[in-house]
Amino acid sequence: MQGIYSNKTNTKKRINKDGMYLFVLALPFVIAVFLFNYLPLAGWIYAFFDYKPGIPLNKVPFVGLEKFADMIVNSEDILRVLANTLALSFLSILASPLPVGLAILITEVKSSKFKKVVQTITTLPNFIGWVIIFSLSFAMFSSEGVLNQAFMNLGLIQEPVNILGDEKNVWLFQTLLLIWKTVGWNAIIYLAAISGIDSELYDAAKVDGAGRFRSILHVTIPGVAPTFIVLLLLSVGSLLNAGSGMEQYLVFYNPMVANKIEVLDLYVYRQGLVINDYSFATAVGMLKTIVSVMLLFIVNSISKRVREDSII
Repeated sequence: MQGIYSNKTNTKKRINKDGMYLFVLALPFVIAVFLFNYLPLAGWIYAFFDYKPGIPLNKVPFVGLEKFADMIVNSEDILRVLANTLALSFLSILASPLPVGLAILITEVKSSKFKKVVQTITTLPNFIGWVIIFSLSFAMFSSEGVLNQAFMNLGLIQEPVNILGDEKNVWLFQTLLLIWKTVGWNAIIYLAAISGIDSELYDAAKVDGAGRFRSILHVTIPGVAPTFIVLLLLSVGSLLNAGSGMEQYLVFYNPMVANKIEVLDLYVYRQGLVINDYSFATAVGMLKTIVSVMLLFIVNSISKRVREDSII
């Protein structure tokens, strides 16, 4: 009995020691999250003042909820940018199965060298900045771009088509650019999920006479389904981020597509840093944060009911 008690005591000491060690390792990251994610929330106070840059906060008038009432006055603009944000987000969500398909195709390739080449080519765009992507797109798709010149030389079109200024197809064009940039990077998660599937399941499928397609259908897809569902729910919870966020739409913003490409984050940026209405921009940013948190908890409750598991 004494030996058992001693072993339990040693186990508790080891657990406490390991827990403290892990806590010390995690502490810098916890501090970083606090500094960059929670400390800036103190800036929400500017939404309740008529703040002007360079003037101390205690010397500007307190306006209470006036800036939030201005959102009702400017409801047409708010609804427009909200519609743009939701449309672009839904399009990116509709494209979310593509990384799964790419990961499955890569795993089905027998040549390891070809796998590495495909992974490198598809992952590389993720590390290209949106400014560079805009420069490439301008060189390719502008009125004087390579694509228009080639089509005109071949006689396929009589006049150049300005794809970057096409308001009707701007949502589709931006979604295709986002897919090209992120599909390879997002496939890495599913490649890891596929590698974690028990190989005995594939052996059992072969014994039952399943070919490659049926193995994918009955083993691979169910194996990656939990990962896909979690990522899908998280993407639904961040609908107001509009896919890649503001940077993509900022560099492609121009007067011809302004009404369709201005998302919520870009609207906040223009109100705050271009028009210099910091208080109104802060109020709109607060609204976005509150709605995003509500969406996250709604999605979490759906996850509990459907999967019987919480994502947060």
